[in-house]
Amino acid sequence: MKGARLKISRIIWFDEIIAKLGAKHGVYQQEVIELLSNKPRFRFVEKGHRPGENVYAALGRTDAGRHLIAFFVYKPDGSALILSGRNMTPAERKRHEKK
Repeated sequence: MKGARLKISRIIWFDEIIAKLGAKHGVYQQEVIELLSNKPRFRFVEKGHRPGENVYAALGRTDAGRHLIAFFVYKPDGSALILSGRNMTPAERKRHEKK
């Protein structure tokens, strides 16, 4: 399921995830929102624990040009439950820029 086409209708946030994004990865909630709004590339990561709820990665850039990857559970209603986010690795960035 490479290059999956997903339409995200809303973003679900847990306070502990927002805190981890900032403390561990230096990523802000607004940056993840920008990433998801700026036509990212989606990649299937793994089958979820519940039917129809799989884990995906969104790769793209923020409005300021920062290359990020965010991981989320895609829900049947089109919402995305954010799990984590970080800077792309050099290899991820290189692959992303080629596409």
